[in-house]
Amino acid sequence: MMADDSQTFDDLLMAIALPDEPTTTRLHARLVDLAERDDLLDVSYRTVDSPFGELLLAATPHGLVRVAFAIEGHDNVLARLSTAISPRILRAPRRLDAAARQLDDYFTGRLHAFDVPLDLQLAHGFRHTVLLRLLDIAYGSTASYASIAAAAGSPAAVRAVGSACATNPLPLIVPCHRVVRSDGSIGHYLAGSDAKRALLALEAR
Repeated sequence: MMADDSQTFDDLLMAIALPDEPTTTRLHARLVDLAERDDLLDVSYRTVDSPFGELLLAATPHGLVRVAFAIEGHDNVLARLSTAISPRILRAPRRLDAAARQLDDYFTGRLHAFDVPLDLQLAHGFRHTVLLRLLDIAYGSTASYASIAAAAGSPAAVRAVGSACATNPLPLIVPCHRVVRSDGSIGHYLAGSDAKRALLALEAR
């Protein structure tokens, strides 16, 4: 099957499953071009290298919607995005070029504040409120779970803040790694406590 202008997005989406690798590659490129031209690409994604392994980045037309560590299982994350947002999801790096560059600059210590549009649709209710408060924690600073709960309007909801951090769809960008326990201990982190310590050490330089 050859790609031409008469093919629709859905035609190409079905054809891309062909076992012929060169054909699949060509059809994928055509599919991405068509989807972007006709504004049909609901979720685009790419992967980038990091000091903590490969990261999955995903974005909607509204902004970056997901950053996932390898430990989360990228295929599982993509499946959940397909269900939660749209099945029209493709590997299409261009939408994520700025986020990829900024993450690289962050890991090398050249960037202290991300400047990419964010789509927080995967967080709801109190969790959404917590994420907005996390964005207020400056580079090189930390805040306690209790202080975030108070800032979010529910001082007793310390455990709920921990849950919001644990399910943060945009780790690194929305800096849940900057939230620590009131006694100064590190607390939990999806990528592991060593990764959290490394991030805080990077920002303390």
